[in-house]
Formats: sequence, C-alpha cells, structure tokens
Amino acid sequence: MARKKDPAPIGKRIKRARLDRKVTLDTMANETGLAKEDIKQIESGDKRPSVGTLLQISRVLQLDSDFLLKDPEEAREKRAQAYTKRTDQYAYTPLTPGAENKHLKAFRIVVEAGAHHEGVGFQHEGEEFVHVLEGQVEVQVGDHVNALSAGDSLHFNSGIKHDLRNPGQMDATLIVVVYVP
Repeated sequence: MARKKDPAPIGKRIKRARLDRKVTLDTMANETGLAKEDIKQIESGDKRPSVGTLLQISRVLQLDSDFLLKDPEEAREKRAQAYTKRTDQYAYTPLTPGAENKHLKAFRIVVEAGAHHEGVGFQHEGEEFVHVLEGQVEVQVGDHVNALSAGDSLHFNSGIKHDLRNPGQMDATLIVVVYVP
C-alpha cells in the first residue's frame, strides 16, 4: 500500500530545522539510530514518524517537541481544546504541557482496532511505561511479545526496538510515559 503524503508539513519542519542548524543526514542518523533513508522519507512526508522518533529528532535538533507534535496553525485556532495529532493507525494527545525541555513526557494514545504501526519499529534512548486504560494491545520489545489488557502495565528499556499493535476488535486507549535522558 502506498503511503500518502501528510498535509501537515511535519517532515518539512524537521528538514527546515535540520538544515537551519546545519545538521547533516549522517549526524542525524548517528544521533537518532534511524537510517538515512528513513530520515529522508520522514522529511519528504512519505513516512510518518512515531512519537518516540519525534522525541529523538527534537532532542537532536534541540527543538521544543511541541514544535513537531502540534500543528502550529491548529494550535492557534484551538488553544482551549486538547489537541490530538493523528497518525495512520493511532492518535496521541500530549498530557504534559509545558514539558518541552523535560526528560519525561506523557501521552494518551488511542490505537485503532486491528492497527499496527507501519514503518520502522520504535527505538529511542531511555525508558517507556505503558498502561492500558481500555482494550488490548501487544507491545513487542525485542523478540518478546507482551499481551496487555485493560489495567495492565509494562515498563521497559526503550533503547530496545519495540512495536505496538492492537489485535482486538475495539480501539485501545493507553497512557504512555516516555523518559528520554
């Protein structure tokens, strides 16, 4: 299935920030652990990055992560409402406003039924905590698959490649806390 271009220019913002800061693709790849081809696809809008990847990129580029996680125009128009950034298979809402330069960030994530995040598996320096509020998900950490249902939690080293999917027939709602040193 071909990836459609994201009308919200997150990739363009990443590329502009990278070029403004004179960060090469090689440096970005070494600092994030992403392949240069993946970075190019993110910057062109052909691939949508995960929250963890956006946090890594914002750290490398020394950006406020909200610059990447929120659409600036929409933020101006709807300051009073919670903003939800949509990816192909799930939606996430930042729960830690004002934590732009902090190491710990929390998100409320809704993973659509039957959804599996396409693209590179998540992998970023730090730790991650997942708590399932409703539904069920599978969190694969390395080669180990953790099946979680409502009320279950998982804490793991996010430096190990991990992935998230919802094998259920209803949407799953999670609280995810990411710590990036």
